[in-house]
Amino acid sequence: MAFISVQLKGFRNLQEQKIDLAYPEVFLLGQNGQGKTNLLEALYILAYGTSFRTKSDSEIYTHGMPFFSVSGEYRENEHIFHSIHIRSQSKKKEITKNGKRITDRKILINTIPCIIFCHDDIAFANGEMSYRRFFLDQTLSLHNTEYIDTMRRFTKILKMRNAILKEHRQDLLDTIDIQFAETGLQIVEQRAHLIDELNTFFTEHYHKISGIENIHLEYKSSWPYHSVEEILVYLKEHRLRDIELKTSLSGPQRDKVQYQHDKTPFIPHASTGQIRLISLILRSVQAQYYFEKTQRKPILLLDDVLLELDPKKRVRFTELLPVYEQLFCTFLPGEPFEHYKKQHTKIYHVENGGFYNG
Repeated sequence: MAFISVQLKGFRNLQEQKIDLAYPEVFLLGQNGQGKTNLLEALYILAYGTSFRTKSDSEIYTHGMPFFSVSGEYRENEHIFHSIHIRSQSKKKEITKNGKRITDRKILINTIPCIIFCHDDIAFANGEMSYRRFFLDQTLSLHNTEYIDTMRRFTKILKMRNAILKEHRQDLLDTIDIQFAETGLQIVEQRAHLIDELNTFFTEHYHKISGIENIHLEYKSSWPYHSVEEILVYLKEHRLRDIELKTSLSGPQRDKVQYQHDKTPFIPHASTGQIRLISLILRSVQAQYYFEKTQRKPILLLDDVLLELDPKKRVRFTELLPVYEQLFCTFLPGEPFEHYKKQHTKIYHVENGGFYNG
């Protein structure tokens, strides 16, 4: 999969234009605020139907415009081409692929596999546990739409269980807890297995770039048991606590992801640079994991992330990037982008929302 072109209208500060993207690498050069990240956001929206920067489409509309639209052409292989069009207006979004309307974004997810590397990814390392769990769920969802269904089902069950707890309907808990335990255990098992697989890449990559050995991820379930029957006993033993606080205090929505150096928590003693490197390597292994599972090369979107590494680590990091179908990378003026340029790399200078040949 590779983008061929994108056409934009009413999208943040970007000019209404069609941009040629039919290159293995596309470098975007420009000062901050000119539109580099906005283009990456548009590509991400074409891939997943949603932004990585905001949950509100109205924030994306160009000032004074009541809508935005993004149209993209992409190549499946040498002979098969597709188009995607997304239009958002008045809190309604319409997505079409090859002229046919898509009503569930789940259908879109496997269409154009994009991995975004951005500044906010640092929350996967030092942010709240919800961000760390989100990273695991996103990684699993990229290649497994059944996991999306499981997560949706669990979210509904959790919402029902919390409503029952608030209403003190103990008579309904036995029934809902069976669904809660069964669905929740599926999530816990898949996340734990994912952690094991990610560590095969993560520990080695972190060592090669930073020189620090034995950094790894650890998944800690709030359920100390590994069968539905044992979890049901646990839930019953702690039922009064849940009822008193009117919420579910255990389950995959409470699980933890930690970073260990040997057997010691790493984050409390790590420097900002070491923490930032964790987030970059997480995205890199996410892309590698996707390729291992699907044998499809992802598209990588790197948004000013190389700036946050010293020169030596930049070189090591780029050398360890996973295989990709296409690479988009943003640079500020004066950055040594020539070090990463290849024979067929396309360079755009970005100014006031316009893209000009380098």
